[in-house]
Amino acid sequence: MAIPKAERSLQEIEDLMLRRVLQLTLSPPADASNAPSSNLVFLEQIAAELMSEDRPMLLSRDLIERALMDRLTTYFHAREEPLLYLIACYRRAVDEGRKSQAMKDKKSMVWIQETLNQVKELVVSYAGISIIHPGTFPQQELQRNSSKPLSPLLAAMMDESPSSESSGYSGSNLPQGFIEQTIARFQGEELDAIFHGVFIGLRDSVMRLSALGPFQKPLGILVTLVSYPALARALVRHPNFHVRGSNVNGRIFELETILGPFFHIAAVPDLVAFVKGEPDIGRQCFSDASSRRPADILSSCSAIKSCLHHLQDGLHEIVLKLLRSVDTREQVLGFLGDFIEKNAGRAQIQVNPLVNGSTGSFVNLSAVMLKLCDPFLDPPFTKMDKIDLNYVLKNVRVNFSNLTAIHATSEELSRWVDKRNYARIEGFRQAQAQREQEELMRLQSQGASASVVQASVSGQGSFSFICECFFLTARSLNIGPLKAVSDFKTLLQDLSRQKDSLEALKAMQGPGAPADLENTIKNTENNIEQLTQDRYCYEAQFLRDLQLLQECVRFYRLMIVWLVSLVGGFRVPLPAPCPMEFASMPEHFVEDSLEMLLFTARVPKGLEGVPLDEFMSFIVMFMSSPLYVKNPYLRAKMVEVLNAWMPSKNHYAPALSSSLTTLFEGHQLAMDHLVPDLLKLYVDIEFTGSHTQFYDKFNIRHNIAELLEYLWLVPCHHNAWKRIAVTEERGFYLRYLNLLINDSIFLLDESLKKIPELKEMEAERSNVPEWERRPPQERQERLRLFHQIEQHVRSDMILANENVKMLQYTSSEITTPFLLPEMVERIASMLNYFLLQLVITQRKALRIRDPEKYEFRPKELLCQIVEIYANLARGDIHGEFSKAISLDGRSYRDELFKEAIDAIHMINQLPPKTMQDFVLLGEKVKKAVSEAQDTEALLGDVPEEFLDPIQYTLMKDPVILPSSKTTIDRATIQRHLLSDQTDPFNRSLLTADMLVPNVELKARIEEFLRNARKN
Repeated sequence: MAIPKAERSLQEIEDLMLRRVLQLTLSPPADASNAPSSNLVFLEQIAAELMSEDRPMLLSRDLIERALMDRLTTYFHAREEPLLYLIACYRRAVDEGRKSQAMKDKKSMVWIQETLNQVKELVVSYAGISIIHPGTFPQQELQRNSSKPLSPLLAAMMDESPSSESSGYSGSNLPQGFIEQTIARFQGEELDAIFHGVFIGLRDSVMRLSALGPFQKPLGILVTLVSYPALARALVRHPNFHVRGSNVNGRIFELETILGPFFHIAAVPDLVAFVKGEPDIGRQCFSDASSRRPADILSSCSAIKSCLHHLQDGLHEIVLKLLRSVDTREQVLGFLGDFIEKNAGRAQIQVNPLVNGSTGSFVNLSAVMLKLCDPFLDPPFTKMDKIDLNYVLKNVRVNFSNLTAIHATSEELSRWVDKRNYARIEGFRQAQAQREQEELMRLQSQGASASVVQASVSGQGSFSFICECFFLTARSLNIGPLKAVSDFKTLLQDLSRQKDSLEALKAMQGPGAPADLENTIKNTENNIEQLTQDRYCYEAQFLRDLQLLQECVRFYRLMIVWLVSLVGGFRVPLPAPCPMEFASMPEHFVEDSLEMLLFTARVPKGLEGVPLDEFMSFIVMFMSSPLYVKNPYLRAKMVEVLNAWMPSKNHYAPALSSSLTTLFEGHQLAMDHLVPDLLKLYVDIEFTGSHTQFYDKFNIRHNIAELLEYLWLVPCHHNAWKRIAVTEERGFYLRYLNLLINDSIFLLDESLKKIPELKEMEAERSNVPEWERRPPQERQERLRLFHQIEQHVRSDMILANENVKMLQYTSSEITTPFLLPEMVERIASMLNYFLLQLVITQRKALRIRDPEKYEFRPKELLCQIVEIYANLARGDIHGEFSKAISLDGRSYRDELFKEAIDAIHMINQLPPKTMQDFVLLGEKVKKAVSEAQDTEALLGDVPEEFLDPIQYTLMKDPVILPSSKTTIDRATIQRHLLSDQTDPFNRSLLTADMLVPNVELKARIEEFLRNARKN
C-alpha cells in the first residue's frame, strides 16, 4: 500500500519558490541533489547564522534582501553579469506569479504573490543601482575588462535566447512589468542615468546598417521605450537627442543624435565610406543587373521597399508618440527643425557629404513627415487656415531668408516685412494697452494688484502644429526626395557617358592600340557596374515606391491650393500687382511641386487616381504670368508637366489616359486660357537671362509645340486658338509666328548643313581597310565627332519637324497674320530657301543612309512645305504672298516650282487640291516676277532718300525712329521689332507705338510713283 505524500508547509513552498526565482539555496551542496536546479548557489554564511540560531534552513521574505546582497557582493563565479542575473530573477518571478494563480489555497496564493512582489521590488532597486553606480558589485569590475555590450540593460532587451521568450513581455525582451516598475522606482536624473546607455547603444547598433540590415529589433525597442511618457521625457533630455554647438554640421547631427542613425538606414548608398550601410545592397541585390531577369530586379526592389516601409512606420510611431506629449513636443520639433536646417546645404547642386547628411536620411525623414501631415492633406482642406505665412517670414525653426522668393527680391521682401512688423506691432501695442486697461480695472475691482496683469501676457507669436508640420515637411522634401530625383538624373547622365566612353574605347581595339587600353576598358566597365547598382538602389529607395510618390503629390496639392489662396483663389485674371504674400514665398515651393508632378507622371501608373484639377488651374493661372512667377524656367517647367500629362503619352494606362483627356478637354480654365497662355510663353521664353538661353528655348518650345499640336485637334482649344489669332493679330500672336519662323529657319538650316558631313563620315567608316589603317586616336576622335554631329542633327530635326508641322496645320485655317506686310516676306523667303535646298541645290547631298535614324524625312518635309505654300495661297486675296515669293532674290529661281512639282509627283502623297493650288501659285509667281520687272523698268533710278536703309527697296510707309531720327519703311521696322524691341541704329528702346509717320516723305514717294506711271 502506497504511503501518502506529506503536504508541504507554506514556509517550504515559499522556500522552493525563492530557490527557483533567485537560484539560491541554504542547503549544503551535498544535500542539494534534489534541488530544482544544479545552478543553485549555496549561501554558506546565511546558512551558518540560521543554524546557530536554530532556525529552519528555508529562504523567506525576510531574508530576500540579505540573500540578494550576498549573491551580488560575494564573488561566486563570472557566469553572469549582475544586471542580467537580476533581470533573470525578475523574469522567473513573473513566471512563478503566473503559476501561483493555480494554487487552491487562496491565503497561500496571496502570501506567495506578496513575496514575489517584494522580490521584484528589490530586483528593480538593485538593477537600477547597478546601472547608476557601476562597480557596486564585484562582477561589474570584471565585466569592465570584457567585450560585453556597453549597456547590459540593452543586452537584456535584445536577448533572443529561448529563456527570454518564456515570459510575457513586449518589444524589448524584458520581463513584463520590469520597465513599469523601474519607472515607478526611479525618477528624474536617476531614470535618465539608467536608460542613458540604452539610448546610446540603440543608436550605435544601427550606425552602419543598410535597409537589409538587422535594424528591426533596435527599432522595436525604441518604439516600446517611447511608449512610456517618463522614458519619452528621458529620451528628449538625453544630451545626444539633440546635439548642439557651432561645430555641429548636418553629418555630425545625423551620426551623433539618437534618432539620426535610424533615419540613416537606407538603400541609397552613402557617399561617405566610413558610415556606408551593410550589407551592401547594390552588390547583394543588383550586381550584374544587365544579365538578370527584370522579375528578379523587381523582386529585390519589393523586398527592400518592404523593409523601408517597416523602418519608416517605426520612425513615424516614435516621432508621433513624442509629439503627442506636451512634455516632449517642443524638443522634438526643435530636433526636426535643426536636422533640416543643418542640412540646408543639401539643396545645392554640389553637396559636401562630410558636412551634410545622406540622401537616405532625408527620404526617410520626408516619409515620416508626410505621415504626420496625413490628417490634414485631403480636401476640403478645412485646416488650411492654420498654415501661417509668418512662419516663413519669421524663420522660426528653419531659415527661409536665404531662399529665392517666387517674385520678390530680397530688398523688396525686407522692406515689406519691416513694414508689416511695424504695423503689426503698433496695432498689437494699441490693442494690448486697451486690454491691459480693461483687465486692470477688473482686477482692481476685485482687489488684485497690477502685477498680475503683466504675468498674464504670454504666448504671442506661437504657431500651430499643423503650420510647423507643413513648412518642415516642405523643407524636408526639398532636400530629400527632390534632391534624390536630381541626383538620380545626374547618375543616369554619368551612366550614359560611361557607356559612350566604353563604346569609343572598344572601337580603338586592334593593331596599334594604346598599351593601357584594356585596363582603361576594365575600369570603365567597373564604373558602369557601380553606377548601375547605384541606379537600382535609388529606384528601390524612392523611385519605385508608388505610395510615397503619391503621398508627396498629395502634400503638394495642399501646397498649391494654399499658395493660390494668397492671391485670392482660383480665378483669372490675376490681381495686379502681385500680392507680396505670394511673391515672398520660397520659389522651391512651386518648383518642387512641379518637379514631383513631372517625375510621378513618368512613373508607370504614378498618377492613377490622383486628382489633378487644382494643379491644372495653378498652371493655367501662372504659366504666362511673369509678374507673379519671375523665373522663366519655372514657368517652362509647368509646360513640361502638361506635356507629360498628354493622353497620348499615357496610353499604357487606359484609365489614366481617360482622366487626363477629361482634364485637358473639360477643365474650364484650361479651355478658356491654356492655348493663349502657351502662345504667350512661347514668346516670353525668347529671353531667359541665362547664358544658355539660346539653346534652352528650343527644348522649351518643343514641349509647347507638342502640346499645341494636341490641343489643335480638340474643338474647344481649336476655337480658342482661332479667336486669339484674330484678337492678337498684331500683338503677341504675330510675335509668336515670327519666333516660330525664326526657329524653323535656324534648326532646318543647321540640320541640312550637317547632314552632308554625316554622309561623308559614314563613307569613311564604310571603307573598312582604309579606316583600320588610321591611328586609334584619330579613329576615336572621328568617331566622337561623328556621334556629336549625329546627336545634334537628330535633336535639331526633332525640333524642326515639330515647327514645320505647326506652320502647316495652323496655316490651313489661319492665314491672315502670315500675310501681313511685316510677315509675308519672311514666310515667303523661308519657304523658298528650304524648297530650293530639298529639290535643287542639296537634293543629292541630302541622300543619307538610314535618314529615319536622324528623324530626317525629306519626302514628308517637302510635302509639308508645299502644303504651307498652298494654304497661304488660298488666303492670298490681294496677291501679296505670290509677290513676296517673286521678290526673294536669295532663293527664288524660275525653275524652283517646276522642280518641286516634279518631285511631288514622284512622291505622290499630297491631295490633288493641294497640288492644284501649288501649281496655280507657281503661275501667279511667274506673273508677279514679270510685273516686278516691268515696275522696275518703269521706275528707273529711284532717289536714295526713298529707299529703305536696310532692305534697299522703295518705301511704302516711311516712319521716323524717335531716337536715331532714321527714316525706315514701317513694314521693315515692325518686322525687326517682332524679335528685338530696340532701334537697330543705336540699340535704344523702341516699340511700335513710338514710330512717327514721315508724312512729308510719303507724299513725295507717292508723287514720284504717279509721275513714273504717267511717263
